[in-house]
Amino acid sequence: MSVAESFNPSSINLSERAVRKVQALIAEEENNELKLRVFITGGGCSGFQYGFTFDELQAEDDTAVEREGVTVLIDPLSFQYLAGSEVDYTEGLEGSRFVVTNPNATTTCGCGSSFSI
Repeated sequence: MSVAESFNPSSINLSERAVRKVQALIAEEENNELKLRVFITGGGCSGFQYGFTFDELQAEDDTAVEREGVTVLIDPLSFQYLAGSEVDYTEGLEGSRFVVTNPNATTTCGCGSSFSI
C-alpha cells in the first residue's frame, strides 16, 4: 500500500465558511480547476507554519478532501501534522484569512499561523 493510500482524508474537515470563500475565489478567477492547497513549512514563532495557496495540479501522493465541489490538497508530509484538523476562514481585526484548528498542536502563536508539536 502506498503512503497516500494509508491516509484517511476524512480526518481533515473543511468548514462551511472556508468552502464558501474558496468557491468565491474560484469564481473570481474564473478557473474551475483551482484547488486549495494546505501545507506545513518550518518557521514561524512556534516552529511550524501553515501555508495556503491555489493549485491546478494534484500530485499523485496528495490527499484530496472534497466538500461541495471544493477540493483541498495536502501533501503527505503536511498531512501527518494536519490529521484531525479543521480548515476555516475568518474575517476580523487581523484581516481575512484561512486558519487551521489543529488538535495536534501543543502550542500556537498568538496569531494562530504557527504551531509546534
